Amino acid sequence: MLGVTFFGNFDLASLAIWLFWGFFALLIYYLQTENMREGYPLENEDGTSAPNQGPFGLPKAKTFRLPHGRGDVTVPNGAREARELALTRTAGSEGFPHMPTGNPMTDGVGPAAWAPRRDLPELDGHGHNKIVPMARADGFIVSAGRDPRGLPVQAGDLEVVGRVSDMWVDAPEQLVRYLEIELNSGEKRLVPMPMAKIKADRVRVNALTSDLFGAIPATRSAAEVTMLEEDKISGYVAGGWMYAAEKRKRGF
Repeated sequence: MLGVTFFGNFDLASLAIWLFWGFFALLIYYLQTENMREGYPLENEDGTSAPNQGPFGLPKAKTFRLPHGRGDVTVPNGAREARELALTRTAGSEGFPHMPTGNPMTDGVGPAAWAPRRDLPELDGHGHNKIVPMARADGFIVSAGRDPRGLPVQAGDLEVVGRVSDMWVDAPEQLVRYLEIELNSGEKRLVPMPMAKIKADRVRVNALTSDLFGAIPATRSAAEVTMLEEDKISGYVAGGWMYAAEKRKRGF
């Protein structure tokens, strides 16, 4: 009989399970090395190379062709962030907090940190900018809730810093991402929608005090926001929850 005379005492079930474990080990190795194309080699909090790089080596460089004519990206490429983090150690070993050495809000460290994303707008599947001002987005209206445009903006110290001049929407998701605020100085800044509370007579941004709005990172264009600008804006506003806490007042 086949399986008795041909294989003799060889265990086909044992072969099958060992082949499975071998395949599974190779799959884990492949997935782990593919995961290491960005963010590696590992670094300490202060930017120096980490002594423990893990059991897996970096994968061979692979080039990805980006859609919509945005060129090619090769990873890993050994590129490192050029900026120096304005932080100092509070302990000799890793795992302890680092202390900001300058203005953490503008230096982009701690809760105000941002990642060096590409300085280009995010695109949808058709190559159009995902996030656009509602004033330039055909077919978008406020179908429910309070339209905040024209409402005064109140900071965390209860001072009025300006008015909402527009909303920036994520067109494919049909979602408001940012409020555009025209400050009392005449300048315009974006504030992430989740960081604002829309009330009947005002918009409240609790994270920032009135003296911090002017330093919100500005956009180069009045019609688009890049991924890098988004990260800097979100990091700055969110960082106010910690760094502006002493000046913030309770008010509803």
